[in-house]
Amino acid sequence: MPPVTQALLGLNIIGYAFQQMMGPWLMAHFALWPMADPMAPGYPSLEPWQLVSYGFLHGSMLHLGFNMLGLWMLGRDVEHAFGSKRYLQYYLICVVTAAVVQLLVGELLSWPPFPTVGASGGVFGLLLAFGMLFPERRVLLLFPPIPMKARTFVTLYGVIELVLGITGSESGVAHFAHLGGLAGGFFMIQYWRGRWPFTRAG
Repeated sequence: MPPVTQALLGLNIIGYAFQQMMGPWLMAHFALWPMADPMAPGYPSLEPWQLVSYGFLHGSMLHLGFNMLGLWMLGRDVEHAFGSKRYLQYYLICVVTAAVVQLLVGELLSWPPFPTVGASGGVFGLLLAFGMLFPERRVLLLFPPIPMKARTFVTLYGVIELVLGITGSESGVAHFAHLGGLAGGFFMIQYWRGRWPFTRAG
């Protein structure tokens, strides 16, 4: 397993272990909280480090397990393709863009204050990278077990997340953070490739 993927797996597991030991205090300071609302006093407020730290906390062992499975499955190939330094940069950018989109949509829709946690923004960024780097590679869904091309799977998953986010289905799931991770990954890869909207003259 390449080193950055291995380190990210370890940090997420350590983060969850600290949650179990430190409980509400850790969530209050390191989960992603909305910007302070004077109409809802008493809630923790947004701090700059939360844009990254929330991505190493999880809501349950199942939540952690699914995200680490995705990180393990996708991260190896993407890290080998990008190289470790660029891979780490890419992953963290996806975590941050996922947080920013989640916060902006929350402000726009006036969601009640609640914390966001999970590595899903980074994992969805890896999913996007996998689909763009290996578009013809076949992947097999778990439920139902249908094989399809990676680019088809990524497109389908993105559309499903958008529909679920707009309709408010699956309450408690940060669908717009997932979409933010996809968007951050897309624009980062386009920037590196010098393609739209970062087309370079000549």
